[in-house]
Amino acid sequence: MADLLNLDHVRELMGHRNGPCVSLFLPTHRTAPENEQDPIRLKNLLARAEEDLVGMGVRAPEARDLLEPAAQLQGLGGFWQHQADGLALFLAPGMFRYHRLPLELAELVVVTDRFHVKPLLPLLASDGRFYVLALSHNEVRLLEGTRQRVDEVELEDVPDSLAEALRYDDLEKEHLLHIAGRGGRSAPAVFHGHGTGDEVDKVLLGRFLRQVDDGLWEILRQERAPLVLAGVDYLLPMFRKVTRYRHVLEEGVEGNPEELRPEDLHERAWPLVERVFAREREEALAAYLARAGRGQGATDDLREVVLAAHDGRVASLFVAVRDERWGSFDAERREVVLHERREPGDEDLLDRAAVLALQASGAVYASSPEEVPGRTGVAAILRY
Repeated sequence: MADLLNLDHVRELMGHRNGPCVSLFLPTHRTAPENEQDPIRLKNLLARAEEDLVGMGVRAPEARDLLEPAAQLQGLGGFWQHQADGLALFLAPGMFRYHRLPLELAELVVVTDRFHVKPLLPLLASDGRFYVLALSHNEVRLLEGTRQRVDEVELEDVPDSLAEALRYDDLEKEHLLHIAGRGGRSAPAVFHGHGTGDEVDKVLLGRFLRQVDDGLWEILRQERAPLVLAGVDYLLPMFRKVTRYRHVLEEGVEGNPEELRPEDLHERAWPLVERVFAREREEALAAYLARAGRGQGATDDLREVVLAAHDGRVASLFVAVRDERWGSFDAERREVVLHERREPGDEDLLDRAAVLALQASGAVYASSPEEVPGRTGVAAILRY
């Protein structure tokens, strides 16, 4: 089960100022024997982090104390048996957090005065993630997907089924619910009431779907990732009418999703979101090139991009996710300083620009260096 990562988590990390801040990233594996090497990878990264902390002037015993919460994970066999594709760990005095991620991460250690979050951008970027909501009378599942994989998200405040949603509903007292088991599974619920069957079903289903949306909203209210609906044809338009989530795709996966494994849902949903991602990226790239050609409303100057992102002026941003541009940003003095190599107190300014753009509801496209227009690792369309 992948930990659900959202922009609020990243905002908290970026806002943390009680350094030194240690950011660790490593690839992990879901099954043996590959996952047997993952604790060793973490051990090696912690050794590098300790060296960097000591190099910053932290006493060795204090460095080991800071890293101890992550070091304790090495001996937890159960922890390593329930991994995804990548693990991100963040440590600072009095703070420890980790995220299992459906994302292949490169090994990386960053020790500075701020947390480093850019490796997480593919999961937060405008073409990084999507969700699938599998709806039926008997089952509700939410899955978080990337191009490569999909993982089920734990639902705490969402009814498991129509029967559960109506268990304590006064309207249920006016109807007789017949559920006939067949082959160990429940058949679809059939309701009999005072009106016609379709009218009664629509009322009950509407209440059920609103309860589903209430629980879903608590999970996705800060998200902008596309949501693909999977279910029988009459449920999908009903849910689209009641949901508050604004990023539901018009196309869905039709049919009974109870019969589909997560991998099957991923296979059917990915082509739908891939078309959306590709169209939005192509439109953003064309807009950037057009504006850059006119010398108006677009820039690949990193200093300008950081300032514009700080001001909430970045509408779209292409950023090289595996590159770093080290330097400092003083918001009060509106000063951006770039360094050829990382110096004490530096931060990755590509990292800063991307997070600031996301915070201001900009579209961020995490790209390989060769996919970013220009040669600076960053390119932005400005709002004004």
